[in-house]
Amino acid sequence: MQVPGPFEYERATGVDHAIALLDKLGEEARVVAGGHSLLPMMKLRLANPEYLIDINDLTGELGHITVEPEAVRIGALVRHRELLESDELATLFPIFRDAETVIADPVVRNRGTIGGSLCQADPAEDLSAVCAVLDATCVLRGPSGTRELAYAQFHLGPYETAAAPNELLVEVRIPRRGTGSSAYAKVERRAGDWAVAAAGAAVWLSGGVIDDARVGLTAVRADDAALAAVPELLRGAAPSEELYREAGALAAAACDPDTDLRGTADYKRHLAAELTVRTLRRAVERVNSAERV
Repeated sequence: MQVPGPFEYERATGVDHAIALLDKLGEEARVVAGGHSLLPMMKLRLANPEYLIDINDLTGELGHITVEPEAVRIGALVRHRELLESDELATLFPIFRDAETVIADPVVRNRGTIGGSLCQADPAEDLSAVCAVLDATCVLRGPSGTRELAYAQFHLGPYETAAAPNELLVEVRIPRRGTGSSAYAKVERRAGDWAVAAAGAAVWLSGGVIDDARVGLTAVRADDAALAAVPELLRGAAPSEELYREAGALAAAACDPDTDLRGTADYKRHLAAELTVRTLRRAVERVNSAERV
């Protein structure tokens, strides 16, 4: 039976208390909420923290979904189930409901949090692509105060973020802008599994043409600089199947996936292209449907 290494445990009573513990205990301390990413790694001894700081009692400070005129603020302790069930969030950013529908299973969705997902920075994790395409801002709080990072600055690579050891991710902010919509699509070997490949897209339209767009890919080792060619292609163009296919080809070319038990590299590149097409098409359809209502 796989069991974690020895560790000490403390339950934080507030955000300030959690930060003080992180500052005191140093790099060997880890925060735990849902634990569905961290605990399996501890059982495999891939992670061996000396201290666990439980923040599950902090929902009063970190468990909010607040819709404001300029942005939606999501506390780091909001559970996947709450993201899935929020009708306001689904109306403004349907990509969240798309993604949450295919994340794991009800047990994980009841406990896992958006903050835990983003801080784990797993390359096959769904909400990372969602936050990337929505141009999210991550709000970090530490002993010196609060700082805000664009998601691209927060997410440094696989299992690596810009959060300092004594900082806590407290909120994710999604800007509200223009006439736009979004979508997410995923291929998995079985329901609730990690993605073989997945794609997310956000599109904003103005006067029948694409004013701006963003595409994010999951589990296919996409190069962000190369992927930037996709929105460059889309801006100023009228939506069409031909355009979506061109965008899909660029997305596939930006990938460098591994061949593994989930599929060959060529198969995953094919999925990246096809899922990019599907999500762009669906996002534009949603904008048009909203305009007709």
